[in-house]
Amino acid sequence: MWLREVPDPEIPVISVVDLGIVRAARWEPYGNGERLVVVITPTYSGCPAMDLITRNIETALHVHGIEAVRIERQIFPPWTTDWISPGARERLRAYGIAPPGESGSAVVTLKRLSHGATRIACPQCGSDDTERISEFGSTSCKAQYRCRACREPFDYLKPI
Repeated sequence: MWLREVPDPEIPVISVVDLGIVRAARWEPYGNGERLVVVITPTYSGCPAMDLITRNIETALHVHGIEAVRIERQIFPPWTTDWISPGARERLRAYGIAPPGESGSAVVTLKRLSHGATRIACPQCGSDDTERISEFGSTSCKAQYRCRACREPFDYLKPI
């Protein structure tokens, strides 16, 4: 699918498909032919990147010869970090962003400690000896953490 080539503008190592923003694609009658309708869901209602994502999706489809395109924004059901693909979670970690936890995920982000608390694992070294520096990181959907083991700061993509 060509939309897998459209990177998220804030995290270029994952696509809008891998992030779960693209929910569906379908053909509908249009004039004497058809047009492609791409359904997208913003990661949150005030996401400043949605206009750019829309333009990038349209451009990618036009490059591949699909001229008649309609982008439909769907806000229900609301986007959730559970929609991020397992491969994208690994690419986030390799990029230096701790991905949100998900049951069954191969990427361990949250580590449950013996006394019931959880810690965010460092995407650089894997240590769970980390601390939150700020509730907000480079974007409002991320928090800023620091690893006490390797001393590296990192973003954590907050679960929604």
